Amino acid sequence: MPDPNLLECFENPAPQHDYVIEHSAEEFTSVCPKTGHPDFGTVTVRFVPDKKCVELKSLKLYLQAFRNEGIFYEAVTNRIADDLAEAMQPRWLIVYTDWKGRGGIRSTIRVDIGDVPDHER
Repeated sequence: MPDPNLLECFENPAPQHDYVIEHSAEEFTSVCPKTGHPDFGTVTVRFVPDKKCVELKSLKLYLQAFRNEGIFYEAVTNRIADDLAEAMQPRWLIVYTDWKGRGGIRSTIRVDIGDVPDHER
């Protein structure tokens, strides 16, 4: 399983403001634990930082570490959300995964952490 210590953070340059950061990784891959087939999706991370922001290269390396992991969509989305919340301790965080269709079924998973404003839902 990917090491959450791969996630590096830096000091929020404007902690006095509530501003939204959104990062999207469009080439996310993991492996279905049931079939062993690759899963392809987009991971979107949206948050308002408090004291820390995630550094992008470390986020990329962390997400790439899932490439050979056998993990269900629901588990990987929750794992990413938990690891980012622990690393950054944002004011609120949304992790949204959008998976390519397989067998005629597409899936999206969303995890909210903290008091996400109504206009972000």
